[in-house]
Amino acid sequence: MSADLQIAQPAAAPAAVDPTFWDGRRVLLTGHTGFKGAWLALWLHALGARVTGFSDGVPTEPSLYELARVAELVEGVEGDVRDPAALERALGGAEPEVVIHMAAQSLVRRSFDEPRETYETNVMGTVNLLDAVRRADGVRAVVNVTSDKCYDNREWEWGYREHEPMGGHDPYSNSKGCAELVTDAFRRSFFSDPTHADPTRVASARAGNVIGGGDWAVDRLVPDIMRAALAGETLHVRNPEAVRPWQHVLNPLSGYLLLAQALWDSPAHACGWNFGPAEEDARPVGWIVQRMSALWPGQLRVTHDDGPHPHEARYLKLDSSRARAHLAWRPTWGLEQGLDAVVDWYRRVRDGEDPRAVTLGQIRTFQYAPAPS
Repeated sequence: MSADLQIAQPAAAPAAVDPTFWDGRRVLLTGHTGFKGAWLALWLHALGARVTGFSDGVPTEPSLYELARVAELVEGVEGDVRDPAALERALGGAEPEVVIHMAAQSLVRRSFDEPRETYETNVMGTVNLLDAVRRADGVRAVVNVTSDKCYDNREWEWGYREHEPMGGHDPYSNSKGCAELVTDAFRRSFFSDPTHADPTRVASARAGNVIGGGDWAVDRLVPDIMRAALAGETLHVRNPEAVRPWQHVLNPLSGYLLLAQALWDSPAHACGWNFGPAEEDARPVGWIVQRMSALWPGQLRVTHDDGPHPHEARYLKLDSSRARAHLAWRPTWGLEQGLDAVVDWYRRVRDGEDPRAVTLGQIRTFQYAPAPS
């Protein structure tokens, strides 16, 4: 982290995503067909950005990407981040000013079944993306999205800060720690030349356990809850005492956009950033199940699945003091409001409302919400 960033004074008021910055901005978004990627693609389009998406197919059926007809709004390029030539072609065609890298194998339990694919996608995919960026012209800001699970989790009761050691017990978490090390190495080796008048600025963003409408991933708590609720089936819950930093997907996405804006203005922001919820929103799995069961307009039957299961950390928190002080970022929606938005999204789509309209409506509500204290 640069000296300029170290001595910066904490901002007095929360910042907002700036539509004038994004209007007409050329953006390459990898992983745009995924859950988080589709939300971000819709938001960027609403801000006026010229978005090119890069992705290897649609990861779930159903998907927010298809239900919200995201393909009508962005230029899609089909390709695999494990293919360096495909990434170079995408960068050459899109000529992006900003790159947001979200393509990943994003499931912990799947990483036990497919460890090689997980490392190839999450580690070599990052290598390929950054190598293509260093060969391209015109990219000013890169935000590489990793995960809160990139840290060497010692099950501490306090939140991890950006300088804590990288690690991970499972292939997914470990691959994200590796991706962070790759990002730091490329930043130091290729994007920090003091003789370059305007170097590419590369930062990483760490967030996890995001929730939101339109998520149908397997082995993730909130999608599992909503699948069971919609189908009238029994929900099987594992690790009910595990504590996670839950937050609505729009909270970290706003952080990624603010980070890109800050990188554009100053290379001092080229480092790692946590985007986690407030301390009180780190809640046990069992609490989330109870709260969503109370919110859903119908009965939700629940049983505990005692395993055996692969290892999963029981306690994980993030310290986002850096983002609060230097980006003026705050979680706009607390956990209660985020859970309300999740249930509202699935209920309205179930009742026949247009998924794109529902999603964009929530983005507008979030973007123009009163500033959090």
